[in-house]
Order: sequence, then C-alpha cells, then structure tokens
Amino acid sequence: MNDDSPWHIRDERPEAADTAASVPVADPVDALAAEIARLTKERDEYLDALQRLKAEFDNYRKRVARDQETFAARASERLVVQLLPMLDDLERAVQAAVEHGELKLEDGVRLVHRALAGMLTREGLVEVETDGRFDPHTQEALLSQPSDEPEGTVIQVLQPGYKLGDRVLRPARVVVSSGLPEPAEG
Repeated sequence: MNDDSPWHIRDERPEAADTAASVPVADPVDALAAEIARLTKERDEYLDALQRLKAEFDNYRKRVARDQETFAARASERLVVQLLPMLDDLERAVQAAVEHGELKLEDGVRLVHRALAGMLTREGLVEVETDGRFDPHTQEALLSQPSDEPEGTVIQVLQPGYKLGDRVLRPARVVVSSGLPEPAEG
C-alpha cells in the first residue's frame, strides 16, 4: 500500500506525525491504572521513610534523655565525692570539741569552711559584687534606709549572693541607701 493511495488517510499536521511515530496510542484506562500504581508505590515509599524517620527520632529522644540522666547522676556523684572530706573534717571537729573544749571546735569549723569555699571556687562559684550601686539583676533590696551615701548605693549586705558562670544562683540580699537622712527636728 502506497501513501498516494486514496484508501490511506494521512494526517498533515506536523505534531501528529512526530507523536504518532514516537508514542504508541494506549488505552486511557491502562494509562490511568499505571499512573495510580506508580503513585501508590511512591506513597508507600514515602510512608515507609517517614515511619523510619519517626522511629529514629524516638530512639534519639530516648537516648538523649538517658544521657542527661547519666550526666546528672555523675555530676551529683562528683560533688558528693568532693564534699566527703569536709564531712570527715566536721566529724573530727565535733569529736575534738567533745574531748578538748570549744577552741578546737572553732578551728575545725574554720578548716571546713575554708575547704568548702575552696572547692566551690574551683567549681566556678563567684560571690556577687555588692560594692557601689544597686544592681537588680544580681541583688535583691530588702530594705531602703536613709544614709550619707548617694541614693541607690548598697550600704549593707545581709546575705551574700553567688553566681556560677553567667547565671545568678542566689541574688545578694542588701540594704540600699534612700539618700540623705532627714534633718532632725528640734
């Protein structure tokens, strides 16, 4: 059969000639079924990947919580080990007070105080500065009293405050000047 035969219908459109040669015409139902199968497979792969990721994240979260508990226990253990010698010193001071009188008790307590202060300093504990102006970030004003000092100046420390690194563990409790005293009436 030749192309010039009247029995052959020829499509003269250029795009029709290109597509007809490269893509076979398929049943639209088969094409939709293939597309649905492909999308279903892709969905299942994504669901599987998501479930694996969720399981990995749950395992990670549990591992981090376990590590934090272990770290806290080790930190407490280290602190207790450092405090044990001070406990021994206190025991010896109490025993010495019983045997030799109160003078030895005072020496023992001073020894324990010095040891505890040194250990806490090595751990990074620093006393809050209380000289000069009142600082509401590191100090707590319990009272305000008239004085010869300028207003807002710390005039007395009732309880020292402490910082560990940048964090205030306990603010210093202070008395702050309210300015010049009022003149006496007379």
